[in-house]
Amino acid sequence: MRLHRNLVFAVIDALKQIFNDGEYADKVIEKVLRYDKRWGARDRAFIAETTYDIVRWKRLYTEIAEAHEPYSRQHLFRLFAVWCVLKGISLPDWKQLEETPERRIKGKFDELSKIRKFRESVPDWMDELGEKSLGNKLWTKEIAALNQQADVILRVNTLKITKPQLKLFLAKEDIETVDIDGYPDALKLKERKNVFTTEAFKDGLFEVQDASSQLVAPYLEVQPGQRVVDACAGAGGKTLHLASLMQNKGQLIALDIYESKLKKLKIRARRNGIHNFETRLIDSTKVIKKLHNSADRLLLDAPCSGLGVIKRNPDSKWKLEPEFIDRIMGVQQDILQNYSKMVKKGGQMVYATCSILPQENTEQVKKFLESENGKEFELVREQNVYASETGFDGFYMALVKKI
Repeated sequence: MRLHRNLVFAVIDALKQIFNDGEYADKVIEKVLRYDKRWGARDRAFIAETTYDIVRWKRLYTEIAEAHEPYSRQHLFRLFAVWCVLKGISLPDWKQLEETPERRIKGKFDELSKIRKFRESVPDWMDELGEKSLGNKLWTKEIAALNQQADVILRVNTLKITKPQLKLFLAKEDIETVDIDGYPDALKLKERKNVFTTEAFKDGLFEVQDASSQLVAPYLEVQPGQRVVDACAGAGGKTLHLASLMQNKGQLIALDIYESKLKKLKIRARRNGIHNFETRLIDSTKVIKKLHNSADRLLLDAPCSGLGVIKRNPDSKWKLEPEFIDRIMGVQQDILQNYSKMVKKGGQMVYATCSILPQENTEQVKKFLESENGKEFELVREQNVYASETGFDGFYMALVKKI
């Protein structure tokens, strides 16, 4: 591989914004890719994937490079040099990469790779928490799986097209996809490509949604004609999936505390051809009270640590703090206690997170069921989805019924 100076400098610039300025990796890459309109798909892929790779292995690379925060430009070039050496890429004759100790880099990598927190590039507290929560064996497997690059997975919008039709449609746009066993609406890209510029996306024929995330909506067992509430809808990936499972029939209410997210959902819903839904901003407790005892189905896709989706958000390893997990667990229980009142007798509720920690998952459901508000509910089933078993994101789902 021949390294181009302008592409490497773009990576260095992106790393500075992510590491030193605390910006989110996806937003930074989006911004950096607009620097030069002449860059082709391969150039853009190099910038995005190299940046994400160095972010993913930040702790390991900084230990090898002996670089420390705040990172000077020289330190960032050192990290890039480590990336090159470990990838087997020949270093160009640039002053920024002079005297890179290639043999020492490889030796240090071999030495540090024997220690999990360096090998998997995680903070001490996260490594300790993962082992304590999941046990040594499962945590070791899980964090290794979560450090793999995420596949690009599509969810077919069955309101507009069938899976075989979409495969053919995308093939005409030079995008090859394969089915995934056990995921009826999912297609996996054979090769990473920007699908957002395709006619198929613009026409609302699919959404980008991880395979594990696609398990959540069906877990709720919705039927056409029901009143379904998605109480933590966000930008609505699972809302859109629920609408397609409901065949656009019945009433689907998307709630969230952020108006900006609900606005994005409305745009996505229009593109998807969904018309059985409405959005409501949770700006007071009245919004929830008005829906008490009225929902046939309720989805609580609760805010969480996001430890199950490190694959696609590698910078979250460096942004997440232990205090946040303690805080979010309080929010999760509060949501369970208050939002569950929307379910009517005989109705069902799914509590889901994109976390792999039992304290955010099964322990939260157990605590709810043992509480005064939870005594009317019974657990139907629950499922832990581990990246080490599926190759996709880590998730948790519990289905409970109001008796």
